[in-house]
Amino acid sequence: MTFNPLQERGIPLDKQLRNWRELNVTPTDPDHADPYTRCRIITMNGIEVEAIMFNHHLARHCPDTDLKQHLARVRYIEAQQQKAVNWLLPGLASVLETTIAYEQVAVDLTAWVARMEPDPYLQQAYQFGVLEDFDHLYRYSNLYEMIEHRKAEKIVDQLTEIMPGRPTYLHHRNPVDNVREPYDKTTAAPISKLHALTIMSAEQQTMNFYMNVGPLYMEPIARQLYQEIGLIEEEHVTHYESLVDPGESWWEMLLNHEYNECYLYHSFMETESDPKVKNIWELHLNMELEHLRLAAELFKRHDGRDPEQVLAPELPVPVTFEPNKAYLRELLSTQIDYTTLGTGYVQEAHERFEQMQQALMGGEKAPSERVIEDNRAVSGHEYRLQTDGEHPITSLAADR
Repeated sequence: MTFNPLQERGIPLDKQLRNWRELNVTPTDPDHADPYTRCRIITMNGIEVEAIMFNHHLARHCPDTDLKQHLARVRYIEAQQQKAVNWLLPGLASVLETTIAYEQVAVDLTAWVARMEPDPYLQQAYQFGVLEDFDHLYRYSNLYEMIEHRKAEKIVDQLTEIMPGRPTYLHHRNPVDNVREPYDKTTAAPISKLHALTIMSAEQQTMNFYMNVGPLYMEPIARQLYQEIGLIEEEHVTHYESLVDPGESWWEMLLNHEYNECYLYHSFMETESDPKVKNIWELHLNMELEHLRLAAELFKRHDGRDPEQVLAPELPVPVTFEPNKAYLRELLSTQIDYTTLGTGYVQEAHERFEQMQQALMGGEKAPSERVIEDNRAVSGHEYRLQTDGEHPITSLAADR
């Protein structure tokens, strides 16, 4: 059945406030929950954080007190949603376990978006980024084995492979080479706008998470690895946020944000395996339908256009967390040696890239390289989870 959120009625805004008992959600079981349930939770946390921060930035540029008050009312409900979603994560999980789950999100969500993206230039942006997140998963999994003496397959199950991607030390580029060309708001497919918002929000939350939890570790190699990958997440946020057309008005951006929240909550409600979590997705969808209606009214009032002129007439195919092993192996085989130059991609190092590498590395190995060496020394091997055979790049095969 088709679902057009502009034609659906949600919960009135003055009925959306929840008390402490209602916000006191039961966390998922870290040992028995579907790994993709955890991925959906992490994704929606990032989406809600982006919604809150965007609303704050809009309010800071809004001179009208009545509008500021309206934004504050919606934003408070978004903040309650964010707390309910993020508090679904189990307190028993370590920071590193949550980190590995964050990287599983980055790998399988970005790979799915890349597969579904109709615009070749935007698709390339997702293909490029996912090979870097794939390598981050490998680096953190080795850190996990080394300092917690456990294996990452406990977290990702057999759903996502863990092996080298584009080597993390090669992700450090001159900042100007992280800026991409934006889509054209007048010609881009509605799904392309939703994809860009989704991946930007997910990477932004990963950046925020790493910058806050990295200093909490005592082990020097852990602190250094979070610092290194945290800087790369800054690059990824630049990479993905630059895909969004800056010519969109504040009200059009607000409309797109609210529509995207409806899209994702509906997607996850349709695909969720945990009944209790599914109920939260359904509740939040009904809240977001009202937020979208209110954003549509503001868009009509301030932009003088109908929302149907910029939004899809019905929700696209649901976003689905699923294994992307064959797709990722294909990308590894064909794009592992890519880097960026200006707003495009090249397969060889260039002067600006080499200057950045020299200035940052200072002649030393990056933490992402040393963590693999350290784990080999401690565990007698490096950690991998290769469910579908040896690495597609011969030089990156195990034990070489």
